Amino acid sequence: MIENQAMLLAVFERAALMLMALFFLTRTRPFQHLLRKQDHSPAELAAVSLLFCLFAVFSTYTGIPVDGSLVNVRIIAILSGGILFGPWVGIPAGIVSGLHRYLIDINGYTSLPCLISSVCAGLLATWIHCRADRGRLWLYGILAGMLCEGLTMGLILLLTEPAVGVPIVSHIAFPMIVGTVCVGLIIKLVQDLNDEKELLAARQAKLALTIANRTLPYFQNLDRDAMVQVCTVIRDQLDADAVAITNTSDVLAYVGLGKDYYEMDEHSAIGAITRQAIAGDQIIIENNLQQYHLADFHSVIIIPLREKAGVSGTLKIFYRKSHGISTPLREVAVGLSQLISTQMEVSRVKQLEEMARKAEFSALQSKINPHFLFNALNAISSLIRIQPQQARQLIANLADYLRYNLSLGDRLIDIQEELQQVRDYVAIEQARFGAKLTVDFDIDDVHVRIPSLLLQPLVENAILHGIQPRKEPGRVSIAVKRDGAKVHVCVRDTGYGVSQEVLDGVAAGTLSSRSIGLSNVNQRLKLLYGEGLRLTRLEPGTAVCFDLPAAEEPTC
Repeated sequence: MIENQAMLLAVFERAALMLMALFFLTRTRPFQHLLRKQDHSPAELAAVSLLFCLFAVFSTYTGIPVDGSLVNVRIIAILSGGILFGPWVGIPAGIVSGLHRYLIDINGYTSLPCLISSVCAGLLATWIHCRADRGRLWLYGILAGMLCEGLTMGLILLLTEPAVGVPIVSHIAFPMIVGTVCVGLIIKLVQDLNDEKELLAARQAKLALTIANRTLPYFQNLDRDAMVQVCTVIRDQLDADAVAITNTSDVLAYVGLGKDYYEMDEHSAIGAITRQAIAGDQIIIENNLQQYHLADFHSVIIIPLREKAGVSGTLKIFYRKSHGISTPLREVAVGLSQLISTQMEVSRVKQLEEMARKAEFSALQSKINPHFLFNALNAISSLIRIQPQQARQLIANLADYLRYNLSLGDRLIDIQEELQQVRDYVAIEQARFGAKLTVDFDIDDVHVRIPSLLLQPLVENAILHGIQPRKEPGRVSIAVKRDGAKVHVCVRDTGYGVSQEVLDGVAAGTLSSRSIGLSNVNQRLKLLYGEGLRLTRLEPGTAVCFDLPAAEEPTC
């Protein structure tokens, strides 16, 4: 028993050598890149195959002689390579190491069994790589290792005399079979290191997106207060001791330790390290400063901000602890500097009033509801076999609808163009709802010019919030009628009546985000014509109406 335990420890020691080698390999960029790829080039597969062939052959040379056999970890190397990288690694490793084991001891008692089990290990590893669930590869690897070593023991008993085979198996079976748990350890090591990098990258991306989301509103106006808010968000999210944004000569905003020092006019000029970063257009990382100004900072990263292909300033992040700037933090900081650079350039190129006006007119048309698109495609899919002609027509309607949304700017269009867009939308929704939805059009021959997407959101609101929730069939009526000097537009439905909350929201101009379509149309009507939507409760349903001047065009 003691002898078996000693041999088991020897197996673990040799497997540990392989683990260490793989650990160091996973820290190199080429191997990390190889692990993240799904498809590998022939050269990459050849290199990995050679690596695991060497592991397997080396395992034979480091084996422990026992009664004419060798206690080794060759099967562990074959299975690990094959399960992790597939047939072009597992099968060559099995064949090469098996032949090597056979040729160095052709007349040995265990040479032929080892050759057969090595080849079988390569084939089994290939099958596991192609068929097994990735999350359970380590378990299948252990089971496959035990199976292959068990096969080796069976072949030794089958192909040798009992007087020779039984003593060999009795001495090596336990350490060889139990030692295959190292297959699982090797697979978990490689997978976990790869997953760790993916998780770290996901966390970095989430952190950068969170900072971007929270800082974006402050770039509408590039004044000192806005820059201070940007620095505050970055400092809080990165758990930094101080954050600053500078131009090429002065500190524009500073938040954190030492704030009072920088708020004094005589101390607003940038320092020597910052000037170096600007002059060289380079990222500077100092992780072991003796002291940085009054706040006893020991770590700082200074990243240039670029506008129009030139350096316009820097983003600076400070920590009091030494070696506070890690590689992941550096990547996040670089991403933030790019975001800040882009936003600062955009803000300087366009005036605030122009951006606000553009936002008013393009907010709705820039969004194509993915749920509507999916529902439309599902409706078309269901009609392809039973009503192919109608399916073709719906495809044309959907194409016209999407083309309209994607091609519009903030120009004025004829109301008849807008009505055609509404008809395309209605055709798609009628295919989806069938007999539950009826839509009527009562349209005069008027040609006033209006902003795009003024009617479609009202029709969509009537269908989705009025008709869809009810079990009974419903009707939507769309009327565009000339009435003297005005054009009266009204969308009525027989669905659920409008809530008091929405009525109050329209009156106060404070509709919730759930009513973004109504809110957008209401605000644009007020902006262009001075009067917004009129909502009325019906029995049953809702009427949403507004008036347009018949002759005059709005100024936008």
